[in-house]
Amino acid sequence: MQKALVCGAGGFIGGHLVKKLKREGYWVRGVDVKAHEYALTQADEFVLLDLREPHNCWQALNAGAGETFDEVYQLAADMGGMGFIHSAECEIMHNSALININMIDTATRMGVPRYFFSSSVCVYRDMEPGEPALTEADAVPAHPDNEYGWEKLYAERMAQTYARHYPIQVRIARFENCYGPEGTWRGGREKAPAALCRKVAEAKDGDVIEVWGDGTAIRNFTYVDDMVEGIYRLTQSEIEGAVNLGGDEYVTVSELAHLVIEISGKQLGIRYVAGPVGVHSRNFSKERSRLLNWKAPTTLRAGISRTYQWIAEQVRQAHS
Repeated sequence: MQKALVCGAGGFIGGHLVKKLKREGYWVRGVDVKAHEYALTQADEFVLLDLREPHNCWQALNAGAGETFDEVYQLAADMGGMGFIHSAECEIMHNSALININMIDTATRMGVPRYFFSSSVCVYRDMEPGEPALTEADAVPAHPDNEYGWEKLYAERMAQTYARHYPIQVRIARFENCYGPEGTWRGGREKAPAALCRKVAEAKDGDVIEVWGDGTAIRNFTYVDDMVEGIYRLTQSEIEGAVNLGGDEYVTVSELAHLVIEISGKQLGIRYVAGPVGVHSRNFSKERSRLLNWKAPTTLRAGISRTYQWIAEQVRQAHS
């Protein structure tokens, strides 16, 4: 039986990834600084550890009886939506850098053969609507829009450096915006789809919801089940270097907000207000991800419908 370690298993994507690996027949250890808030973990073993500390990385990677994990999935990070990214720059740079430095170094020293690192399309520069798609190589010369992207870019380089000098295979995915059930939907770390679903779920007919910015920013939103399938296929592949992982359906924030309102069946207005928005536009080449025989199949309408239903139930329970 293959053994996998999922770092960040108490988080949104990490929690779904544990389920995917169990379906594939793995023995899975999940590690995080916190338990999963919304889902009972399906990991065979779940350990609470702060991976900023090197000795905790050793503990996480100790498979017992002199064995080594076959695969390590490193998703642990201090992160959240755009509001958090812009307000917690020091925490993001400090905490995530320590986790990534410690994990790749310890995994290499303990003889882990295959290591997945979750990066982000935040490593890319700002784009204007209508620009040609950026390839993975276009991240350099570097000019990320935020410190989260700078830390991810450094962590990518560090993992690739270890792979050049030691017998460890590194796979890197640059995630586009990921959404779905069992994710953060309140508290300041939620991302745009969850935040909009919450606002609409809490609103009454005739209310007006607030949306940050002017609604023209363009994004891709990838459903979580599609994302974890892409993660798994990439980790099993022989593709070296970063891979853009996301769907092909791009929408404006305004279009996303109207879609959530339509799915809810409510009659609501929208007020655009000042707030952190991030880059103007995103558009990335998916040619390398096609080498995985993978394409995100879930439409935005279908994914948002499932997400809205789940968040609406959380809102109902919170107010009951």
